[in-house]
Amino acid sequence: MDSNTPFSIRSKVWIEDDSGKVIFGLGRFRILSAIDRCGSISAAAKELKMGYRAVWGKIKATEEGLGQPLLIRNAGGKTGGGSELTPLARTLLKEFKKIHTHVLGESDTFFASVFERKIKDDL
Repeated sequence: MDSNTPFSIRSKVWIEDDSGKVIFGLGRFRILSAIDRCGSISAAAKELKMGYRAVWGKIKATEEGLGQPLLIRNAGGKTGGGSELTPLARTLLKEFKKIHTHVLGESDTFFASVFERKIKDDL
C-alpha cells in the first residue's frame, strides 16, 4: 500500500430514543431543509428524488418520537397546499447541524492525529 495514499474517516451522526429507534439524522435533516426551501412535502420529495409517502413517513416517525409536530400543514385548494416548519423543526435543524459539524470535525482531527502517528508509519 502506498503510504502517500490519502485516507479519511467516515462517521454518521443520528439521534435515537432509548429503544434504539432513530428520531433524527442527516436524511431527516435533508427532508426538513427541502420542505423549508420548497414550501411543500411533495415539492421536497421531488427535489430529493423520494416518494411522497417515504418523506411523509420519515416526518411522521420523527414527530411521533418527539411527541410534537414539525410541520404546519396548509390545506390545498385553488392556491395549493403547503407546509412550513414549526419553531421546533427550525431549532432541530439548527442544533443538529451544530452537533453534526462538531462530531465530524472532532473525528477528522482525532483520526488524523492517530493515523499520522500510529498507523501511517507502518504502511
